[in-house]
Amino acid sequence: MFPSFELFGREFGTYGILVVLGGLACGFVGAWLAKKRFGIDVFDFVLIMLILGGGIFLGAHIVYALTHLDTLIKAFQNIGSLWFEKFWNIILYCIGGMVFYGGFIGGLITIPIYCHFNKRINAGNLFDLYAVLVPLFHVFGRIGCFLGGCCYGIESHFGFTAHGNTINPGVNDVNRFPVQLVEAACNLLIFILILTLFRKALMKDKLIYVYMLIYPVVRFILEFLRGDEIRGFLFGLSTSQWISILLFVYALIRLGIWRFRKDKDPVQIA
Repeated sequence: MFPSFELFGREFGTYGILVVLGGLACGFVGAWLAKKRFGIDVFDFVLIMLILGGGIFLGAHIVYALTHLDTLIKAFQNIGSLWFEKFWNIILYCIGGMVFYGGFIGGLITIPIYCHFNKRINAGNLFDLYAVLVPLFHVFGRIGCFLGGCCYGIESHFGFTAHGNTINPGVNDVNRFPVQLVEAACNLLIFILILTLFRKALMKDKLIYVYMLIYPVVRFILEFLRGDEIRGFLFGLSTSQWISILLFVYALIRLGIWRFRKDKDPVQIA
């Protein structure tokens, strides 16, 4: 693919560039929507983005570490026989990557914590905004994955062949299905749908559950088209597939409870 490029004598990773562009896109779109719908000024929104970004960053690394839990356990069990540098390199390897779902869940946890300390911001409003921005950011992220060569697809007659990718050598010299681009396209459609619901004030305070009913289904299916083995597996399903199932069921339960309460007392649940 196109993992990096040189500019002014320095090498830049394309994945990092796409992540920055995704963050900027979310910043502009989010600031506009937050101001227009909720009256949140740009300074408050920047603070929200920074704190939310921290939660997403931590969550993404923690779940990645969980996919290497067996390696972490072995490292600590043999800590006495390992040189410090060797032990530290193992730890860095186990926490060095990121998992999208970990970041997503980290954001979900961060929002109510932030709103607990900032009573002026409604958690439901932020969850709706989060539901709009997550698929938008994910579009850029998956394009970055394609260019960088990570999260690559299975061997396929239809697709692309990379050569000389030193960052992710596993993608090299095999024609692979462009699962990253397919997921980017799906995320773009999800973004358009949820943005439309947001602007029409439909499913207020519940857009995050709409997202959790759609994206996990997409992710569950696309995981079968992934060719990398770094994600971790349990009983034949990847870590992300199990998380997809849990998020989908959780969203169904939450929306079911909301619907039951609405039918039971339509006056109070407006």
